[in-house]
Amino acid sequence: MLLWRMDNHIELMLPWPPSVNHYWGQSGNRRFIGKKGVAFRSAVLQECLVGRIQAIEGRLAVHISLFPPDRRKRDIDNVLKSLLDACEHAGCYASDSQIDELHIVRLENRKEGGCSILIIPR
Repeated sequence: MLLWRMDNHIELMLPWPPSVNHYWGQSGNRRFIGKKGVAFRSAVLQECLVGRIQAIEGRLAVHISLFPPDRRKRDIDNVLKSLLDACEHAGCYASDSQIDELHIVRLENRKEGGCSILIIPR
């Protein structure tokens, strides 16, 4: 669900991202985006299409709030790759190499889990 967009600021409410362990699949020497990764990228793309998101140019700051789906122990950095790559794929920015500032916080658990992401020019 698109929460807020104003003058190149983007805020999205998204499903819980797959961890890096579930984002990638492997067959022999070939690595590919796995089923959970493809599903997450599709969900992010759909939200960006509905919100008519346009890529932000230049250097960026990204603020992420995570709402885990349960009380399991989790490393919050394990969801960054899938989340940032999905936002790039969906057209929020041309490359995640544009990100100079990154903030991530874990908040209260939610039944389905989710995350919000705020992308702003720096």
